[in-house]
Amino acid sequence: MRVLILTAFYPIPGGTHERMFVHVRNQYYQKNGIDVTVLNFDAKENYEIDGIPVITLDEYEKGNSGQYDIAVSHSANLRNHYRFLKKYENRFLKLFFFFHGHEMLYLNKDYPKPYPFLSSSKWYKQLFQNSYDYLKIKTWSKYYKQLADKSDFIFVSEWVHRHFLANTGLRDSDLMNRVHIINNSIGSTFESSSYDLEASKEFDFITIRSNLDGSKYCIDLLLDYANNNPEKKFLLIGRGKFFEFHTKPTNITWLGKTISHEEMIDYLNKSRCALMLTREDTQGVMTCEMETYGIPTITSYIEVCQEFFSESNNVEMISNEKPLTDINIISEKLCGSLPFPKDQRFFAKNTIKREVELIRG
Repeated sequence: MRVLILTAFYPIPGGTHERMFVHVRNQYYQKNGIDVTVLNFDAKENYEIDGIPVITLDEYEKGNSGQYDIAVSHSANLRNHYRFLKKYENRFLKLFFFFHGHEMLYLNKDYPKPYPFLSSSKWYKQLFQNSYDYLKIKTWSKYYKQLADKSDFIFVSEWVHRHFLANTGLRDSDLMNRVHIINNSIGSTFESSSYDLEASKEFDFITIRSNLDGSKYCIDLLLDYANNNPEKKFLLIGRGKFFEFHTKPTNITWLGKTISHEEMIDYLNKSRCALMLTREDTQGVMTCEMETYGIPTITSYIEVCQEFFSESNNVEMISNEKPLTDINIISEKLCGSLPFPKDQRFFAKNTIKREVELIRG
């Protein structure tokens, strides 16, 4: 059985770690005897990462990579996935569509308002975005119904599933009830290791984000907390232009880069508490990794976080809207309960294993 993974982005050795949640799956597939190749629409040349071959669209169209039985689409878009499937869908016996969020969301309606330095008040740009999102959702909705007899539809959270139904107007029955809720799995590093209580703690709070400029990641609130707690040390990791437009408090150490899971473990062990605020998310895989690892964690009291962390021993949720919560009291409370039992909800055996079973039929 040969499986072709379709994705607009993918990790690159020594480069970006984007779409690591897709790579984690592929490694598990491969370890369980599934022949996996990734078609990275953004790739300019073929490469390999952790034993997973990654090819370009040109390589596929030349026929050099051979034939595949199954296509697995992650975060499908019109420009890449739709055009590819309209042209080559009949080559595959079965299709899998993974919904991670933006595929069926309206940018101006479902996402928080962007920071002023990125937003545009020009009416025609907003109109264009609304029109594109409408076209995107209507086009895919029709196509999903056409492909339902040979497809499975996998949502990473119930939150994503509800928004999909609301925005598309589809029902599960329109998809032949081949609908599954399977959470993103965490990296294996977080399964096999736990928060080191004995490690020297250099920071009181740690925040790790792939993109500081997305308003959903609440870096503005992080600045407020840092300014109101000058005696505390904050570590912020992630890329972005945010500090070109905002003054960084002196008690924030900023590392403007993306990091591997192994590096993430090292920084978590140097920190007393994770501060992972969010205004919108579809699961929050990194927060799930921190929760599983066992570090005391503070996140936001929003719908999707309630879905994932309402029963977690080492996670507390706080409001983004009220005056600043005393995060020190919460952190001390959580730290006083260390160590925490290992939560296995996001282990591969409870997540990706279900995907393998679906792929194998």
